[in-house]
Order: sequence, then C-alpha cells, then structure tokens
Amino acid sequence: MVYTKSIYESVEPIPDQNIHDFLFNSPVQPPIDDWTLYIDAVTGVKTSRSEFIERVRDGTTALGSWISVGGLGLAPSGEMVGILGHNCMNFSAVLHSLLALTVPFALPSAFSTPFELAHALRTAKCTRLFVQEALLPGALQAAKEVGLPDDRIYILEGRVPGRKSFDDMIQTVRKRKVPRIAAQPANRNTLAYLVFSSGTSGLPKAVMISHGNVISIYRQGEVSASVEPVPPPGSPLPMVLAFLPFYHSYALQLVCMRGIREPATFVVLPTWNLDLVVKVVPKYKINALQLIPSAVHQLLHSPKVKSEDFDSVVRISCGAAHLPMELKKKLLTVIKNCPLIGEGFGMSECTVSAMRKPSPLAFGGKLSIPLEAVGILLPGQESRIVKEDGSEAGYNEPGELWVRGPNVALGYFSNEKATKETFLPDGWLRTGDTFTMDERGNLFFVDRAKDTLKISGAQVSPAEIEAVLTAHPGGLIIDVSVAGVSGGRTSDELVPRAWVVLSEKGKQLGEAAVVKELRGWSEKNLSKYKWLRGGIGIVDEIPKNPTGKVLRRLLQERYEQSLREPKAKL
Repeated sequence: MVYTKSIYESVEPIPDQNIHDFLFNSPVQPPIDDWTLYIDAVTGVKTSRSEFIERVRDGTTALGSWISVGGLGLAPSGEMVGILGHNCMNFSAVLHSLLALTVPFALPSAFSTPFELAHALRTAKCTRLFVQEALLPGALQAAKEVGLPDDRIYILEGRVPGRKSFDDMIQTVRKRKVPRIAAQPANRNTLAYLVFSSGTSGLPKAVMISHGNVISIYRQGEVSASVEPVPPPGSPLPMVLAFLPFYHSYALQLVCMRGIREPATFVVLPTWNLDLVVKVVPKYKINALQLIPSAVHQLLHSPKVKSEDFDSVVRISCGAAHLPMELKKKLLTVIKNCPLIGEGFGMSECTVSAMRKPSPLAFGGKLSIPLEAVGILLPGQESRIVKEDGSEAGYNEPGELWVRGPNVALGYFSNEKATKETFLPDGWLRTGDTFTMDERGNLFFVDRAKDTLKISGAQVSPAEIEAVLTAHPGGLIIDVSVAGVSGGRTSDELVPRAWVVLSEKGKQLGEAAVVKELRGWSEKNLSKYKWLRGGIGIVDEIPKNPTGKVLRRLLQERYEQSLREPKAKL
C-alpha cells in the first residue's frame, strides 16, 4: 500500500493568529534590519521593506477607517474585495492591508475577458473591486453585468479622474493623521482569500484559503530549512526575477508574502516579457529564477537569450505545471552556474505546494532523489496513491495522488457539491493527478487524471470552453465536447480542441461557416490561452458511456490517429 508520511520532523500546531501578525509582527526578527524588497523592472523604482510596511499600515487604516475621516469603512462581515491587476507593488500592499483587517479578497485573472470576470465576481460575491487603470473598461462592463455599484470600484495603481484610488486613500489618512488601525484577530479557519481554480470540471471555482493555511506553509518552510546547509556569512541576498502573476498561488506566496519574513529582493515585471527579462537579469545580477514550463521553453528557443546573460543565476525553481525531462536537461546547459532545478508539486487547493525537491546537501547529503522525481512530501504532509477502483496502489504503480495536511484549503466558496467531490471528510484532498511513488518516498508525476489542461502554467477547464460554445446565441450546435490534443509548446502540453454536433440551423449555415462563427465567439469570450488551438471538428455524435459520461479519450485517440495517417497524394 502506498501511504506515506513526510520524512521531515512534524510541524508545530498551527496557531490561531492573523497571518499579518505572523509576517509583520513576529517576535522572531529577520537576520537583517532592512532591505530592498521590490524593484519595479520598468521604472527602476525601489521600495524597501520598511517603506512597504509603512504603506501597508497606512493602507490598513485607509481601508478600515470610518468614511467620515476618509476611509472605506471595510469590516470583515459581508465584504469580499476583488483585486484585478498585473504585478505591481500596490497589488501586494492592498492584499496585505486586507489581511490585517481580516477582510477576505478574491483574485481573478488580470487576463480575464468581461465574460470571465463577471463569472469570477459573481462566484466570489465581490462587494468591491480594486482595478488597474488599463483594465478598467472591461471591469466596468463585468461589474455592470453582476450589479456591482460603480462607486465601489477603485483604482489599484495610478489615478483616474473622478474615481478613488488606493494612493489617494493613503494620502488622505496621512494628511488627516488618522489613528492607525491594528491588525484584527483571526483564527486558523478565518477565510483569508479566494483564488480561482478550474478543478475537475465546469467554470472556475473559488478556492478558500484560511489564515491558518498560509501560516502552515511557512511552518513547513521553517522545518524544511532546518535540514538544509546554512549559507556562509556574507552570502548575497536572493535577487529574484518576479514575473509570475500575483493572483496565482505560486507568486502570491513566494513574492507577495515570503519576502516580508525572509530577506530577498524581487525585481517585479508586470507580466512575462522576454525582451525585458534578458535586460534585467544581467542589470540587477539576478541570482534566482522562479519559472514555469512555458517560460522555460521560450528561454531555450529564443535567439535573444545568451547564456552569458544568465551567469549570475545560481538557483532555479519551476512550478505551476510539470516540467518535462528534456527541458530540465536543456535548461541546465543554458544556465550553467545552476547545479539543479528546484521542483515541486502543488495546486491552489493545497495553498501552494505539497511536495518539493530538497537540495542534494539536505539531510547531510544522505538522500538520493532522481532527476525525474518531482520531490518528497513537505513537513506535516501525508499522501496516498489510489487506483481507479479505489484500492491502494503499490510502489511504482500509478494512481491518483491524495494529500492531507494543514495547508489543505477549506474547500470551494459557495460550492458544496464540488467541495464534497474534491475535499473528503477525513481531510484528504483528491488532486486529480496521477503519480507513482518509489520505496524511498520519491514521487513521480505521470499524467493528469482529470480533464483539466495545463497551458502555459494555467489551468484550463474543457467544461468552461464547452459552456461558452453552448452559450452561442445562434443555436448552431446541440452537443459539444472539448479535450486536449497535441500541438502545445512542449511534447506533453495539450491544447484545447472542440468536437461539435450541428443543429438544423447549423447544418443550414454550413460546416465552414459554423466553425468560423464558433471560433470568433470563443475568442471573444475566452482568454487567449483558452482558445481552441487544436481546432473545431464536426461530428455526428459525441461518444458517451452508458451512464452518459463523455468518452473524451476516444475523441482524442481518433484525432491523433488522423494526424498519423498518411495523406493521399493528388
């Protein structure tokens, strides 16, 4: 039976504490008094940790003070604040201000179309929204659709005439010398924020992360660090390239939060931009890269990338999706001063991660972890490998990975059905991913057991695309199925393809016209990474089993076989 516990020492019980106090007001002081926390890669503006702390304290006061003194009057009961924006210092400052107040927030994708954003705002039941100026038009459209009042939409960064901004709010409380508001009490199950995950099916669901969940991952990190070698005196401060989106669990934890407690400097890019990356890495002598497979692919295949520009890099970590073996090997030949690639496995439903690959020197160098392995369980984590029939898999036998630990989320917000399917009553989280485990506790990724696709590190739900196609007002189709087919950036990345059954209206219009119409409709209502890059196929029926479950695998196999068949010569 493949059931195992982490080989690390156990994690101390998670306290009933606001994560703000844990990060900002801990009695355990950082090893240095102050450091540059953020550098804006575009403007070069630097923000020290002490400056950021002052901004968050003023932001907490601005958001929580009475309206009569210039605040927003936010209170935990009945509020859910949306934050919509690309990476910027204010994004981090707003979320920390809300954490201090114990006012929960929701983090929709900055690339959302108005259709997608409306779904996110509706799902999270957002009562207010902070949005970057460039994203305001789409936000106003989505807000109108869900009934979010216009006067409850604020500017996250910069200023827009006639609309309150976070900067304005801070200036007001500073000018009026409004007494600062202290962090509010929280317990381990107090809701901290919502992040969106496609899960196993349907439109994106809102994952509930508690204050205790976030504290647990720092406790896990402290135990993990205790078996790693101590950096020699005078070691350079980690200088980290920060392009991963702050609304994603990976960057939210590693950039927006961890730097408050653990000294590091983050060079912040609004979004991934290879031209900017190749400039700032040598300029700031960046020594740590936090990557995703799609970024790795670009680094390896762009003529703009020169190996010598990355000579300062000594640490690489990769997450958000599985990194194929061929990319691991190639990356280490381009970035030559990095001995290995730190990997792990995680998902929003376990706050950020459940396993990680320690350094070769951890545990006194006694571990031997194969390059192919994803890692070992984090402290306080348990796992099971479960076969399709519900029985336990044996060593080196594939099955669905289940994990349990203090970092497992509370469930899905206002979605009891989905919560029961994924979060089991005894604390186990069904990941929906197929793994194997060897006798030494090394875990190996096999495949995605669920239908959700990973494209450029982001989850894409086939059912979400199906819902958009079905919603076409023309009534052109009567059935649809979406699944992943070959054609991605890497050998194991799949792209969405739709198979549709035409209605009578669709047949009258003609196949070519229907495909064109559906493609335009989907691209209007879906983010670019969700577009049907695998095409749209017309079929007579969608194959299903006796219980009505769509046989996506059969559709995929037929399509892949058609690609292999030789084309007839004219």
